[in-house]
Amino acid sequence: MLRNFPSPNTTYSHRIRDYFIAALTFVCVGISLNMDASGSLEQQNFMGLIAWTFLSALLWGENKEVRMQVIIAVAFATLGEHFASIYMEGYTYRFGNVPAYVPPGHGMVYLTAVALARSGLFLTHARKIATLVVVTCGAWSIWGVSGYPAQGDQVGALLFCVFLVYLFKGRSPMVYLAAFFITTWLELIGTAAGTWKWAAIEPVLGLSQGNPPSGVAAWYCLVDAVAIGAAPAILNGLKKCTEGFKAEKPKNVHQGARNE
Repeated sequence: MLRNFPSPNTTYSHRIRDYFIAALTFVCVGISLNMDASGSLEQQNFMGLIAWTFLSALLWGENKEVRMQVIIAVAFATLGEHFASIYMEGYTYRFGNVPAYVPPGHGMVYLTAVALARSGLFLTHARKIATLVVVTCGAWSIWGVSGYPAQGDQVGALLFCVFLVYLFKGRSPMVYLAAFFITTWLELIGTAAGTWKWAAIEPVLGLSQGNPPSGVAAWYCLVDAVAIGAAPAILNGLKKCTEGFKAEKPKNVHQGARNE
């Protein structure tokens, strides 16, 4: 059941870089979402520029596989934002747009999940962290469907079930666990500050929806699945194109010399 979890009998190293990425993202999320709660569109655009700068700097020290995963995650999550927020209105930002800092923000959040997932802290205490996440999110989901909140959360309970499937059957359980912490952090701050608000009724299934839904980390499980699945194919495709171009270049030069 825990086949993809790290071995508990192994000693793992701690890299300062992993904790720095996580700390920077958690701090940036807290500051930026509170600032945007009363900011202007111009401020959103400026925050977007800063976020792209931070993301580019963080990716500088990553390998090409992680960089490609982040690029795919940003593209997929941004498409999801436009579909779920602007088209479906499952949640709505203050100005009815997708703020400029959101796409690079997704990249920083995804990279944070990857960094924490490979950190010595998470690898060493994987099962304890998994227990904490399952119990906490499970209790949150049960509270959401219990009838006590004014705004029910049937969607959160459904997403929690999806999250459990990913956690125990998926190939990146540590990323999913890390995603729970960063996504819960940003959702609680963003909704409390009024930066965005989730619709009381989910527009597709008509289920009640919390603000935020308790199992919202499940969406990042999907983002991770797409990023990890597509990255090798894209990298291999780029490699073949590069090799093909290099192979064709001498051939064309030889043909040109023969024609002369």
